[in-house]
Amino acid sequence: MQPIAQKAMAPDIIKKVNDAGVIAVLVIDEVKQAVPVAKALLAGGVSAIELTLRTPVAWDAAKAIKDAVPEITLGFGTVLTVEQVRNAAKLGADFAVAPGCNPRVIAAAQEHGLSFAPGVVTPSDIEMALEQGCRILKYFPAETSGGMKHLSNMVAPYNYLNLKFIPLGGVNVNNAADYLKSPLITAIGGSWIAKQDLIQGEQWDTITRNAEEISQLIKHIRDNK
Repeated sequence: MQPIAQKAMAPDIIKKVNDAGVIAVLVIDEVKQAVPVAKALLAGGVSAIELTLRTPVAWDAAKAIKDAVPEITLGFGTVLTVEQVRNAAKLGADFAVAPGCNPRVIAAAQEHGLSFAPGVVTPSDIEMALEQGCRILKYFPAETSGGMKHLSNMVAPYNYLNLKFIPLGGVNVNNAADYLKSPLITAIGGSWIAKQDLIQGEQWDTITRNAEEISQLIKHIRDNK
């Protein structure tokens, strides 16, 4: 079998995600919170976000961030439909991710030129994603599925394809190093950096400190590889 061509994520986005090392997962309830949380994350060294489509204001929040904080690598999460893919591409998102692996959604992302990482947790998921040309995959839910031990064992037959993963689900500052030390991981995803209650409480300084903590950990691990 020849290596699978990467069709689902643009090279410049792959580099941005890898350089970031972490993607802050956000649930935003009010548009007025969007720009401050993005600036708080950036101040702490976190330059990539996954804005989940779980609240009615998500699209407007993303537009506000896109306009006011262009340095942020902006992604959408919980992208489940072709229409959501279309809207994300129209808004100018850098990438999108999903909790599962839906071939129709992946195909729509490719059609609209939207970099996309589907969710996988089994070998069958991986093979479905590979058939669609995906080589950057979201590993979800990471911790309850067995963490790095499960991922390493599951990916062993596919190692020659140089797949990369974004683990999310139970990842936090206490176990982040377990993932970041692995060559399988391009970036981790985490909701703990800017939890929903921190955003609602407008605790921007706390969010910046959380961002600084994980940014410093990423730098330390990468400097010592």
